[in-house]
Amino acid sequence: MSVYLQKLIKNCSMFNLNNNSMANPKENPTQSINLIGAGTSIEGEIKSNGDIRIDGNIKGSVTSKSKVVIGATGTVEGDINCQNADVSGSVKGKIICSEMLFLKSTARITGDITTGKFVVEAGAGFTGSCSMGPVIKDIKQNDRPAESAEKTLAGMR
Repeated sequence: MSVYLQKLIKNCSMFNLNNNSMANPKENPTQSINLIGAGTSIEGEIKSNGDIRIDGNIKGSVTSKSKVVIGATGTVEGDINCQNADVSGSVKGKIICSEMLFLKSTARITGDITTGKFVVEAGAGFTGSCSMGPVIKDIKQNDRPAESAEKTLAGMR
């Protein structure tokens, strides 16, 4: 392996080979690394406990308990359900991301998004609806004086 490639892999956080938990995926199966390279096409459902990087084409759902990265050449026609996601390619389907969804400038999304946090770089394209953040709990009127509760409700209108 060339020195340049070794440095590139070492500096890429998803593929940090110096992390001891990554050394043996059998010891920690949630830290497995899955690559779908450019030029590869897969039809069907993909499930993983670890990270997934997609540079090829997927027709079907992608589910990960960790991070999904869709590279600039990657396309997914189906739903994505994950903890975190970075999208540089295209997605046609619903995205459910429990923590953070990051759309890079080359991303093209057609479908609904549900996520905890949402970052969009200038140039990214998104067509659909977005639901973001935690569920808002009902305000209990008994916990506050009536005057401050009225001010809060007036400010929400």
